Amino acid sequence: MTATQADPHTDLHASLFIDRPTVADGAALWRIAKDSNALDLNSSYSYLLWCRDFAGTSAVVRDERGEPVGFVTGYVPPDRPGTLLVWQVAVDAAQRGRGLAARLLDGLTERVAAEYGLTGIETTITPGNTASERLFTSYAERHGATVERTVLFEAGDFPDGPHDPEVLYQIGPLSP
Repeated sequence: MTATQADPHTDLHASLFIDRPTVADGAALWRIAKDSNALDLNSSYSYLLWCRDFAGTSAVVRDERGEPVGFVTGYVPPDRPGTLLVWQVAVDAAQRGRGLAARLLDGLTERVAAEYGLTGIETTITPGNTASERLFTSYAERHGATVERTVLFEAGDFPDGPHDPEVLYQIGPLSP
């Protein structure tokens, strides 16, 4: 893989770097997700737990003060140890348009590949979310991987009312 390593600290610009999240970052991740107006917002408690339990498979980009301005959360499913499931990707509005989401994703997958072994990534994208579609399609292109799309959850699978279907993007194989 050719990517910026997400650990140790990686300079993106003079004042930004990629790092592992800590519990202290949970509130900032929740705020960034909330302000995105695109992500399904989880409870603030879930972001705290995510930063505690899945820091090894997640990444944040920090500003010059060390505050998170973007993140990627993910986990390795127990029954698919070579796969990173990317849960959410978000960048603070003031930092968008700088390629941070792609750098975060590249850096995180490089770190996870080195620590866990990685043959592919998965994510789900709601149809019409063109920013996410472009992010993951361009990731596959940069890494010489294919993209397979299948519906993972139909609209009727969701118990909380009308919901768009979720399309599973499977990207791989990833080269070492």
